[in-house]
Amino acid sequence: MRIDIISAVPDLLESPLNHSIIKRAKDKGLVEIHIINLHDYGKGSYKQIDDYGFGGDAGMVIKPEPLYRAITDLTSQRKYDQVIYTSPDGGMLDQGMCNSLSTCGNLIILCGHYKGIDHRIREHLITMEISIGNYVLSGGELAACVICDSIIRLIPGALTDETSALSDSFQDGLLAPPIYTRPADFMGWKVPEVLLSGNPRLIRRWQEEQAVERTRKLRPELLDNPCIENNN
Repeated sequence: MRIDIISAVPDLLESPLNHSIIKRAKDKGLVEIHIINLHDYGKGSYKQIDDYGFGGDAGMVIKPEPLYRAITDLTSQRKYDQVIYTSPDGGMLDQGMCNSLSTCGNLIILCGHYKGIDHRIREHLITMEISIGNYVLSGGELAACVICDSIIRLIPGALTDETSALSDSFQDGLLAPPIYTRPADFMGWKVPEVLLSGNPRLIRRWQEEQAVERTRKLRPELLDNPCIENNN
């Protein structure tokens, strides 16, 4: 997989994309991440990328010219599965979306900044808009990092134990069950006996029951999915 991230503040991306699972995936050759400085496509000696918006609203808007030049430069070199814009207007990032994106070959992620980008770019060049929540960030760089982390960890070989991702929260539409490790008794707080039983069938049933119960208690809206009700 190749991910090209277009940003007005590229330094914000350096640390999150060069550690932990993402770094291991890059070192293994499973993913390439290229950070494109939008200012390199800016106009004039000051590499201008923003201007005041029409209509008199407060805040600066990223101009269409540098965005067009950056995106068309990339798309002239290779085919992309999606050109993504990080936006509060976009579809909410969820596990199903992450699963789908993890199978892509090439992605562009355009980080929103300032008041936003000229809408004509969204109309003509963006193929997918993604939101990571109902709140506003100073820019899309953190959202881009979240998107990258959530999909790269699903690429086969990125995790040391590939089955680990299958038991994550939301993979089956439910929260994950409680997890425990040694010691079995810590300050009188004991691990549930079923997990010490060595009986895989009983353990799996307990985990499924706990997943449904925790979801019902903590995130009941997830149970509105009819597929979940049918499976439990």
